[in-house]
Amino acid sequence: MIPTTLQIVWFVLWGVLWTVYFMLDGFVLGSGFMSAFLAKSDVEKRQVINSVGPVWDGNEVWLLTAGGATFAAFPTTYAMMFSNLYLALFLLLSALIFRGVSFEFRGKVDGQGWKKFWDVVMVVSSFVPALLFGVAFGNIFEGLPMKNDFAAATFAYQGSFFGLLNPYALVTGVFFVLLFAVHGSLYTAIKTDGELQQRAKAMAKRLWWPLLVVAVAFLAYSAFATHLWDNYLSAPILFVLPLAAVVALLLVFIFTAKGSLAAAMASSLVTVATVVATGVAGLFPALIPSSLDPASNLTIMNSSSSPYTLGIMTVVAFIIVPIIIGYKIWVYHLFRAPVTAAEVGAGQQPY
Repeated sequence: MIPTTLQIVWFVLWGVLWTVYFMLDGFVLGSGFMSAFLAKSDVEKRQVINSVGPVWDGNEVWLLTAGGATFAAFPTTYAMMFSNLYLALFLLLSALIFRGVSFEFRGKVDGQGWKKFWDVVMVVSSFVPALLFGVAFGNIFEGLPMKNDFAAATFAYQGSFFGLLNPYALVTGVFFVLLFAVHGSLYTAIKTDGELQQRAKAMAKRLWWPLLVVAVAFLAYSAFATHLWDNYLSAPILFVLPLAAVVALLLVFIFTAKGSLAAAMASSLVTVATVVATGVAGLFPALIPSSLDPASNLTIMNSSSSPYTLGIMTVVAFIIVPIIIGYKIWVYHLFRAPVTAAEVGAGQQPY
């Protein structure tokens, strides 16, 4: 079965939505759980929170859009994912909810016990999604244990929650955690000042080495545990994606060592984007491969909506997505200034 142009377009858009989400919310998640190691005082903790306060909720638009696009463009894939991975997705979404609550509630009561509680909630609810997103995509790359009969419209998932915590998925989870830790540390370094900034810059350099080791392990493990490299061997031009990821990751270290934080952050954004793109390109045309039978793969051909639906969605997407991009650029430009300790200490910041 050959995919149609609209199916390919929506596969690309699906990948782009996830890519942009991880680029943006990745540094918020990283800033959140790395605050346990970077922020040593109440003022510094407030600096970290205030640096993401104006943008974190807008970043969630990309997650909602990615989920909505899956539902509308590939409903069979959405049904399989949300029906059979319900517990994992429930934990993920619960953590994201508590993360937002921790940002808003921490400053509502001026008590050390209250603040420490929400600091712990922020760290845990930032770390858990970073890990679970990696585990989730690791399982998608590897394939889920499912037997699908598309003619009879029967879909049987034969896995369990704890089966999702397999070695390859956990390696991918650790990879995501370290990727977001470096990403978040660089963002904190750019958006703060003083000792917190220096501590965050040093942490980004220190974590770069374990990130490099795990990234190599992930790429090597993928060759044995998945079929991601099949597309690359059949279309070698795709190797530009992992090559770009490697170059961008090297530039992260070089620019951080030189103290060029803006360039390091830009390189980190490119690293996240090309890492996600590498995985998505390796999946095509599958959305969720089956680890039991290739004929049971959920692909863009056997799980997509009708051509009419995809056509309407395409028109809407090409109108709405540029608007979303425009207002996100405006928000980041508006709040581009660092959050200084002096401003926070003087009560000029909301959290």
